[in-house]
Amino acid sequence: MTHMTTNAPTGTPNWLDLGIPDMERAKEFYGALFGWEFQDYGAEMGHYHSCLLRGEPVAGMMPNPEAGAKYWWGVYFATDDCDGTVKRVTDAGGTVVNAPDDVGDEGRMAVLKDPAGGQFGLWEGNQHIGTRYVGEPGSMVWVELVTGAPKEAGQFYRSVFGYNLEPIPGESDYTVLNRRDGQPIGGIQGAAPGTRPAWMTYFAVEDPDASADLVRRHGGTAATEPEDTPYGRMCMVKDPFGAEFWLMRPRPRE
Repeated sequence: MTHMTTNAPTGTPNWLDLGIPDMERAKEFYGALFGWEFQDYGAEMGHYHSCLLRGEPVAGMMPNPEAGAKYWWGVYFATDDCDGTVKRVTDAGGTVVNAPDDVGDEGRMAVLKDPAGGQFGLWEGNQHIGTRYVGEPGSMVWVELVTGAPKEAGQFYRSVFGYNLEPIPGESDYTVLNRRDGQPIGGIQGAAPGTRPAWMTYFAVEDPDASADLVRRHGGTAATEPEDTPYGRMCMVKDPFGAEFWLMRPRPRE
């Protein structure tokens, strides 16, 4: 568990946000599940909400009234040079969804896609450094790209962030992404060719079974039942709007 007080190193997942059609229902669901409280930044910020764990931000939510939209937790990666990282993205074959832009004095952001279409964001923190907790129950603990082009994805993200790629023996096409200092920050899971690429978020919880029950009781669904793995006990769930994410109690480090 980590309490962040400064900007994370480049390439570290440092923020999450979700656009959904019903903010009040979302606040009820995620407040019950993770114990979050919420801060509304007002009409001038499109009623963007910060999700607070023990009074500190760990994620964001915003209204998205678009009919037929697919909802998912968007993953942002830390950078100390948003514009320079965007250039590395386009040089490596990625595309720009939202060009770099300042968010007041909070920081600078961009939204991009990798060559296969996997969407992700960049956050260059200023007053807002990103999530304040990592691995704490109610905060993100892992991120994972599911894609039908895993080798190409590995090469792309290595070019952009300088990751060292660590294939996991015995796993079905799984590669861990390590920062240059050796810290693992996420993974790439190979899927059937043609699979729509997407970054998935894992949230830490104390009890995945009890949390899966909370999901069901508050209008979500459990896409898988909790099960033990070499990395911890986990399950995939969906919120009331269909956004998928994982609940995970990580295995203690030896």
